[in-house]
Amino acid sequence: MSERVIFDDLEIGEIAMELDDHDPIEVIAWALRTFGDRVAVVTALQAEGMAILDMAVSLRPDVRVITVDTGRLPSATYDFIDHVRERYAQARFEIIFPDHREVEQLVQRHGLNLFRRSVPLRLLCCQVRKVRPLVRALAGLDAWITGLRREQWASRANIRKVELDHDHDGIVKVNPLADWTKEEVWAYLEENDVPVHPLYAQGYTSIGCDPCTRPIGPGEEDRAGRWWWEQGAPKECGIHCPIETGGFEHEAHAILGQSATE
Repeated sequence: MSERVIFDDLEIGEIAMELDDHDPIEVIAWALRTFGDRVAVVTALQAEGMAILDMAVSLRPDVRVITVDTGRLPSATYDFIDHVRERYAQARFEIIFPDHREVEQLVQRHGLNLFRRSVPLRLLCCQVRKVRPLVRALAGLDAWITGLRREQWASRANIRKVELDHDHDGIVKVNPLADWTKEEVWAYLEENDVPVHPLYAQGYTSIGCDPCTRPIGPGEEDRAGRWWWEQGAPKECGIHCPIETGGFEHEAHAILGQSATE
């Protein structure tokens, strides 16, 4: 295993300023060069994640790729995962899963569709099925590359292209598309013949678990199709919410109280 690479806030702040006006592929190149095997592209294979994956593979065909199977993804997503793995055959895909004991305990206590009953229970479901598995995967990394963009949602408006992820033990979080628009993402996908999730053609604009995702209607924001029955709640699962902007991951930890396996 390669030697760990660790930065402090001052160092990463200087790097973030230096890379702020760089193209995404240059930011990805910096991450791959800096962290070697201790960095991975983390993606749910949505449009932004596919753009990031395509760029990373062009630089390093055997790049590490992590995606979470919550156990409740749409059937089309499972088919698409297979298609993407065939397209980028040299990439090292790691499909990670929630702890089956935690899922069993969650369902026994709260039911299969607990997320419909309250925001805290929805956050709890996300925590067990998505956040905790990713936390375990990130524990072996020094950095992760995401497809976050500032214009996606209010909680993402201040992200930098490179930042310390204090919610995940201070590893580096790389957001190469931070300043890109949705139009730029889709232009890249089209120009480079990148595979696109088939649910986009059905009106989906943000694709997560099957029961928590729907197509959007005319005039709705892109993330309106996530948890649409909630009123005034953040359109976040807890993976990408740092402490400074609400700490929903930590809120879900508090909701859990004791370990779901106890």
